[in-house]
Amino acid sequence: MGTTLVLPIREFLLAGLTSAVITFLLVGPVRALALRLGAVAWPRNRDVHVTPTPRWGGLAMLGGVLAGVGMAYQLPALRLAFDYYPTEVFGIVGAAVLLSAVGALDDRYELDALTKLAGQVTAAGILVLCGVVWLVFWVPWGGGGTGVSWSLIILGQEQGVLLTVLITVAMVNAMNFVDGLDGLAAGIGMIAAMATGLFAIGLVLRPDVGNDPSVYSPALIAAVLAGACLGFLPHNFNPARIFMGDSGSMLIGLLLAAITTSESAKIVNTGADGTDALALLAPLIVLAAVLFVPLLDLLMAVVRRTRKGMSPFAPDKMHLHHRLLEIGHSQRRAVLLIYLWAGVLAFGAVALALIDDPIVVLWTVGIGLVVAVLATAVPRAARTR
Repeated sequence: MGTTLVLPIREFLLAGLTSAVITFLLVGPVRALALRLGAVAWPRNRDVHVTPTPRWGGLAMLGGVLAGVGMAYQLPALRLAFDYYPTEVFGIVGAAVLLSAVGALDDRYELDALTKLAGQVTAAGILVLCGVVWLVFWVPWGGGGTGVSWSLIILGQEQGVLLTVLITVAMVNAMNFVDGLDGLAAGIGMIAAMATGLFAIGLVLRPDVGNDPSVYSPALIAAVLAGACLGFLPHNFNPARIFMGDSGSMLIGLLLAAITTSESAKIVNTGADGTDALALLAPLIVLAAVLFVPLLDLLMAVVRRTRKGMSPFAPDKMHLHHRLLEIGHSQRRAVLLIYLWAGVLAFGAVALALIDDPIVVLWTVGIGLVVAVLATAVPRAARTR
């Protein structure tokens, strides 16, 4: 049994490594193609970069994701995810290809917001048609038992579709909003994919699951997404030689939404009941933690712009990463600080779901948050002195 449990993890790592290597190798040709066809980010008032930089890095990341999935198809254990549950993996890949294509067109021709929204909703619709949909979740009331009582809410088909589309569109746009500094979106995407992948691996290793192939797909997608982000980072970290563009940020957001949505369904298949509260709520907890930094930035931008009578989609230079620069952080330091915040929250949420002693986890997360706050405040304190 021990060998059986270890083997899929090695295959997940091999699929992720394939994705990283192929992404890294594809960036050069994609960069040359972007320069030739005019997919270039010219500096604007709200931008941090000062030199024209090619986009379309997301196409290289998509190539890495496809290569990683192709490698998984050749591996004996991960092949089971395709043999028994083909629509889920292929549906996620199909939605990713569609949305990356929409993003690539936007990187070159600057599509209007409504067209991009239509592409995002269509991609979410593909997920739904292929069975990647939120249909159930637990709430801490109404169970009818003594003490802490939990109940299961079963969503109707229309409600499940609506929730899936809303979560997908929110995550796609949150990742798009946060993509403002060199290496920021790629790093957050890698951290989020690793955290959600770790939780998915925890599902695979649950004793009551017995290594059921039905739980392989979210871990596989998380592995290849983390690999794609890792392979792209050497080209994108400050000073960036290429940007991922909307083709990359929307790809990351879509795949993260697909992973967490798929995990919510896998929880049901593991046989967890209302007494396993943290496990049942884990997909929502992880989703909230992963989304915290980019979604906070998105909400603040919407409130800030609407209060000024502007469109919520109107650009400005008041995002979280801009504010970190204003208080004295360098670009690299600002990016690393946001990595720290995202890592503490995302991995803390996963640890809370997987580790039996929540007190130790909460203390560790608390210490991490204190370190993050102090590190964030250092330039302001130094300037005050």
